[in-house]
Amino acid sequence: MVTTNENAVSAFDQYVDALTEVIGHMDRAEPLRDYCTGLMMPVARKSVEPLAAVTAPARVSAKHQSLLHFVGQAPWSDEALMRRVQDWVLPRMIERGGPITAWIIDDTGFPKKGQHSVGVARQYCGQLGKQDNCQVAVSLTIANEGASLPVAWRLYLPEIWLDDAERRRKAKIPDEVVFQTKPQIAMDQVRSALAAQTPVGIVLADAGYGADGQFRQGLTDLGLTYSVGVQPTVSLWRPGEGPMPPKTWSGKGRPPKLVQRSKAHKPLSAKALAKDLPADAWTTIAWREGSNVELVSRFAAVRLRVASRDYNLTQPRAEEWFLVEWPEGDEEPSKYWLSTLPATTTLHELVSATKMRWRIERDYRDLKQEFGLGHYEGRGWRGFHHHASLCIAAYGFLISERETIPPSGFAFTWNREETPVPRGSRSLGHTDTARTPHLEFDRNAA
Repeated sequence: MVTTNENAVSAFDQYVDALTEVIGHMDRAEPLRDYCTGLMMPVARKSVEPLAAVTAPARVSAKHQSLLHFVGQAPWSDEALMRRVQDWVLPRMIERGGPITAWIIDDTGFPKKGQHSVGVARQYCGQLGKQDNCQVAVSLTIANEGASLPVAWRLYLPEIWLDDAERRRKAKIPDEVVFQTKPQIAMDQVRSALAAQTPVGIVLADAGYGADGQFRQGLTDLGLTYSVGVQPTVSLWRPGEGPMPPKTWSGKGRPPKLVQRSKAHKPLSAKALAKDLPADAWTTIAWREGSNVELVSRFAAVRLRVASRDYNLTQPRAEEWFLVEWPEGDEEPSKYWLSTLPATTTLHELVSATKMRWRIERDYRDLKQEFGLGHYEGRGWRGFHHHASLCIAAYGFLISERETIPPSGFAFTWNREETPVPRGSRSLGHTDTARTPHLEFDRNAA
């Protein structure tokens, strides 16, 4: 009888073979396998040297050089690898969890002490919750009811890096890389996902992206629906209101075309408008189970028009949802969103869709804690992205194999003695049976 463990090893062999097809040369197959294997092992620090030690204890130095070249210098395509990961994982995600329902955009920081790692600067670091020395990367994740998978990953480069020719040279930043804001990077990722015919879901993002009017408009222009955070200062018209029509033409000069406002007819801030909503506008909703308790808060939603800089427009903006969270007992609302979900969407549906953004926090946590996403110690552009792509590839394999969420429901252990190298390695070149760990999966782990 074939055991669960044997099935998992066979799947891993097939998975590595599929990834090998897009990385260029067969001599990269072994380091690809070893790097992904090491990332899934219980190693405290998942930088190149510890991965070499755990995957080839009998020849650490040679393996270290092999992995170092593979991740830091080999010119394989991160985009091609991540597309192949998506091609492998997506059908399994859909089979187990249903259709893709959300595209989640976010960024995450990696604290750094030095000044030489590519992209490092004093900037906001979500991991620390404050401004500090760090790198920041932007990602796009697809999600359904059962799982989520990052499908795009790009380092954000502060302008001080792109304006410094010597820094660019040392970090080997490609010439075609120019300064982009985080929302601009995210829009590029969205366009690439559409071009790759990735199944579409509602776009979710926090106020770091949703506060950018061009970002929201860009999503609409691409035919995408969104539910994104905004700042409490965003300018909104009251429900049922909008800007006044253009001034009446006097008969001289060009006819006025731009909508207008006045001292008596003007918009409110999101915060002020939320505080003016009547008491019966608020509903207590539980949106998901937390680790110990059901997550519950008060929400209200109204249809209205965004007013920000609409005096430069010839027509009022279309109506959309304004969603607000105001926890019971708090002095003021805590979060605000704008959403282009249909007008027929219920409040429960609106909250449920919007709150799916929490999935990215789980992905970042697991990628960092379990797969060493922030452990790469090289300083260059290529190595930073290669390491992240391989972490996501390892994460993707476990997503494709597990049958329950969250990731803690799919544990894995390693055994060096029970069996030799996974069987599929015989087709990928030389096998060192003394160094390759055996994958052993426990689907019933808590």
